[in-house]
Amino acid sequence: MSSTQLDQDIEISNILGKPYKVILFNDDCHGMEEVVVQIMRAVHCSAEQAINIMLEAHSTGQAVVFTGSKERCELVVEILEQIKLTTDIIPA
Repeated sequence: MSSTQLDQDIEISNILGKPYKVILFNDDCHGMEEVVVQIMRAVHCSAEQAINIMLEAHSTGQAVVFTGSKERCELVVEILEQIKLTTDIIPA
C-alpha cells in the first residue's frame, strides 16, 4: 500500500470513526429460531445470513453479527439484548 493510500485510509477512519464489531455468544437459553429472528431484526439481513451467523455462534461459541460505527453497533446490541442474548462490542 502506498503512503498516499495509507494517509487516505487514516483520514477516512478519522472522519467516520474507527469500526467496531458486535459479537454474539452462544448460550443454552435460546432456541435457534428465536436467535435467527432477533438477528434479522437487529441487522435487517436475510434469513439465510442470520442462520449462518447463528450456526457460527452455536458451533464456535461466538460470531460477528455486525461491523460498523460504535453508535450503530450499540443499536444492534440493544435489539439483540431485548431477548437477553449475550453480546459484546469490540474494536474491529
